[in-house]
Amino acid sequence: MSSYYAYKLREPSARALRDRELLVVIKDVYEANYSCYGVRKMWKAVNREYGDRFGNIARCTIERLMRQLGIDGIRRRRKRPKTASARAEECPDDLVEREFEADGPNCLWVADITYVPTRSGWVYTTFILDVFHREIVGWQVTNHMRESLARDALTMALAAKFRAGEDVSGLVHHSDRGVQ
Repeated sequence: MSSYYAYKLREPSARALRDRELLVVIKDVYEANYSCYGVRKMWKAVNREYGDRFGNIARCTIERLMRQLGIDGIRRRRKRPKTASARAEECPDDLVEREFEADGPNCLWVADITYVPTRSGWVYTTFILDVFHREIVGWQVTNHMRESLARDALTMALAAKFRAGEDVSGLVHHSDRGVQ
């Protein structure tokens, strides 16, 4: 008899029998918990509720069986930080009136803050752009979003222009109504 037919006639192994029972248990626990448990929570729940029946079940076993069932936990999304706009009466006048064109260098600078997700949390980056040349004249990167973030970027840009001996007397600095 070939090994294939011997395999077909063989009784299921103890592991296969235990896996069949565990598949039913995992599916029940998954559905009872609103179909959101991932491997870690499933492993803890199955060991807590069925540990006396199955003994200590390895996490990799739960992972393998969940993969076999095609179920996966719900992953939380990183929440993007929100900025609070200043009240209308606190905002300076819009000197640009949404016309982002400049007649020459150092006439109009615009600023904005960008959020960058990293492994250790959010990083906030402020760029100050000279509209005429479309070049970044100042920037700042920090792990907090305070008023100093925008102010430090503006200070960097002004210091660079003063060192270069450039005239910034007619400069208009435009930013949105966020923390800047």
